[in-house]
Amino acid sequence: QVQLVESGGGLVQAGGSLRLSCAASGRTANTFSIYSMGWFRQAPGKEREFVAAISWNGGSTLYADSVKGRFTTSRDNGLRTVYLQMNNLKPADTAVYYCALDHRLGRSLSTQLGEYDYWGQGTQVTVSS
Repeated sequence: QVQLVESGGGLVQAGGSLRLSCAASGRTANTFSIYSMGWFRQAPGKEREFVAAISWNGGSTLYADSVKGRFTTSRDNGLRTVYLQMNNLKPADTAVYYCALDHRLGRSLSTQLGEYDYWGQGTQVTVSS
């Protein structure tokens, strides 16, 4: 099993930046490097939505239109950690942010919640206007 723990959330003014981290641990965490990872977010009263995804080696990334050009995801497989750099934050970015691991091998990056098997507990990001 894999445990995912997000960190780096907080309160920031519009136009500011935050960097989220997601660290993997657990019995099978040593295989972290072979799996794609995703970022999702959930605002109050809304459904959880896709934000970004990154392939096992970082060679491919995928972003939601709403964050394209402002957010960047990356990973350090040696540290078993994936990152989400968020720049030019907007109040609409306020949400709980989750990282997730896609256990499917050899598949293209997914925007679908149901295709991610392990989830972190989330970290709150609040952007004030």
